[in-house]
Amino acid sequence: MLAMLNLKIGIWNGWLFMSVFVLQMLVIMLADKNIQNRTHIPTEARRNKLERSISVIANIVWLSAMIYSVFLPLKLESNWFYVGFTVFVIGAVFLAAATKSFMITPVNKLITEGVYQYSRHPMYLSTSFICLGTGIATMSWIFILLSLLIAICFRQEALLEERTCLEQYGSGYRDYMERVPRWLGVPR
Repeated sequence: MLAMLNLKIGIWNGWLFMSVFVLQMLVIMLADKNIQNRTHIPTEARRNKLERSISVIANIVWLSAMIYSVFLPLKLESNWFYVGFTVFVIGAVFLAAATKSFMITPVNKLITEGVYQYSRHPMYLSTSFICLGTGIATMSWIFILLSLLIAICFRQEALLEERTCLEQYGSGYRDYMERVPRWLGVPR
């Protein structure tokens, strides 16, 4: 089956790109416990049935993409690799900047500095870029499809996160929403 899909385990596979998420998790795990707790939508946040279902689907698709990346060779000799690598680098730089802002902002304060000035959800956005870049660099339509499913699920998670932040930060978050676009843009 793996041979039919041209899949093989190797060093120069998509997992190299996807490993940035493992590195990010390690950095956050080594950080203050309060920062770790802020990495997820609070358990007391009310999720309706659709939101719970989308969250489960997102986790399954995410795990599938992580595992699948181990078997996808990077197409190093193709233009697709360079395009995918460029998309990946943009996402990785954005993820690193978002993680830095996330970690240096006091836990009880709204994050509005750094890349959070250009996107209310830079981690979701950067993850979408990294996954899409991986799919392009491996020339895998299946991985690109998984990336799109992840992005769709992130939209729902972003809406829930915004609702939670409105409850927690009130008018401060509402002002932030008016100034900064959900995904990417120039602040107003």
